[in-house]
Amino acid sequence: MSKTFVGATEFVDLDRYPIDRDCQERRDLLTIAQSHIQADGCAVLKGFVRQEKIAELVDECNSVEKYGHRNFTRTNPYFLPDREDLPSTHPLRRFYDRSNAFVPADNLDGESILRRIFEWQAFSPFIKDVLQEEKFFPYADPLADVVVNLAEEGGGFPWHFDTNNFTVTLAIQNAESGGEFEYSPMVRSLSDENYDKVEQVLDGDKSMIKTVHLEPGDLQIFKGRYSLHRVAPLLGRQKRYVAIFSYVSEPGMVSSPQRAKELYGRVLPIHLERAGLRADALID
Repeated sequence: MSKTFVGATEFVDLDRYPIDRDCQERRDLLTIAQSHIQADGCAVLKGFVRQEKIAELVDECNSVEKYGHRNFTRTNPYFLPDREDLPSTHPLRRFYDRSNAFVPADNLDGESILRRIFEWQAFSPFIKDVLQEEKFFPYADPLADVVVNLAEEGGGFPWHFDTNNFTVTLAIQNAESGGEFEYSPMVRSLSDENYDKVEQVLDGDKSMIKTVHLEPGDLQIFKGRYSLHRVAPLLGRQKRYVAIFSYVSEPGMVSSPQRAKELYGRVLPIHLERAGLRADALID
């Protein structure tokens, strides 16, 4: 028998997070999460997925990790080419080793637990309410609406900004050590790239950096389009698995062709058709 979207409720701890009904507990959750988003663009719901269900999510990741696009490269925070006309300290000229992999979304079909959570009718409205966004849509990119990020020893993800406006991550399996999530809240805006502040973060200004320690089952809601962030390098043989659910502020938004090729190893016709049509003017 096929699995149905109602199966998502088997995984979410609805006793702790009753996001599927209108009640005072849900309103209290929203108040707390909204305050964290307003303060620094990041909210974490500890133990969102029941601990006894984590093993099933790990099994799902193990089954699809072979489809991950592994990429070993050097990149700046914007995934753009070098600019020799700029000073050597400029963020566009700051390149870092990147070594991890993304399992593209088209490997997670309707039988996938992660896709069932993403498409569960209670999930997106709750995320929208936390973010208090009027304009809020699932990412239309067929390679990137729901993905699994996996990283191995020596890997991680250097400082960068996200292409999509809002990122929701579910921690599934941690490396043996390392892999902390570090970010500089709302360091740029729609009207200002704020290169000076970006440079301070890249220079290691600890006053501008916050660290989050995520455990399997934790759900993180994050404005990754505006906050510079990274995953610290990993140690140990165990892979780090994180699911990423993506949302944007305009319907039909997809990755740029360059970013799709970089992260997912493929460029689809939709990426070429919609290249340059983003609603904002941020460089990426």
